[in-house]
Amino acid sequence: MGLSDIQARIAKACAEADRSTDDVHLIAVSKVQPLDRVEAVLEQGHRLFGENRVQEAAGKWPDFRARFDGVSVHLIGPLQTNKARQAFDLFEAIHSVDRPKLAKTIARLAQEEGRCPELFIQVNTGEEPQKAGILPSDADAFIQECREMDLSLSGLMCIPPVEETPSLHFALLRKIAARNGLTGLSMGMSSDFEQAIAFGATHIRVGSAIFGERVPPTG
Repeated sequence: MGLSDIQARIAKACAEADRSTDDVHLIAVSKVQPLDRVEAVLEQGHRLFGENRVQEAAGKWPDFRARFDGVSVHLIGPLQTNKARQAFDLFEAIHSVDRPKLAKTIARLAQEEGRCPELFIQVNTGEEPQKAGILPSDADAFIQECREMDLSLSGLMCIPPVEETPSLHFALLRKIAARNGLTGLSMGMSSDFEQAIAFGATHIRVGSAIFGERVPPTG
C-alpha cells in the first residue's frame, strides 16, 4: 500500500466507470499521523490532505505550508461553532456542515471576511443516532436554508454505516445532490473508494491505505 498504489487503483476505477481521473480528488487523510509520514507524502508531490480536528491541523499545517507550495487542507471531521473562525484560516474546504447553527456562523464569517472555504453538507445517510449529519429527509430543506444565507455549496458528504453496503448510501447521496443541483460528492474511504467512484464521487478520503495504520496519541 501507499500513494502510488492508491493512485493506480483510482485510475483503474475511473476507467471502469468511464470517468476522468481529473474529476476525482484524492484527500489524503493525515489525522493522527506522524509528521514524518505526512512529509513523505508531501515529498511525493501530493498536495490535498484531510484533517478531523481544528486543533491538530493548527499545530501541523502552517509549517508544512511554509515549506511546500500549493498545499490544500480540508476539514472532514466535526466543526464546533466556536472554532469556525479558526477553520476559515486553516482549511480550503469544510466537508462537515451539519446543522443550522453552524451554517449561520459560517455565513456570518463569510460576510465579515469576504471569502469562504468550499462547503459540503454532511448527510447522515444511515440515520445513525451517534453520527453527525443532516437526516436525508431534512437535506433538501437544509440545502435551501444554506442558499438563502448566500452560502455557496460545493456538494454533499457522507460516511456510510460500517455494517451496511456502502453503495446504497453512495446512491442516496448522489440522488439528493442531483435533485438539488449539486455536483460535489465527498464519499468513499480506504475500504470502498472504488465503489464510490462508480457512483460519482468527486472527493475520496483515504488515510490508512496511504500512510499506514494511524498512530493513536499517547497519554
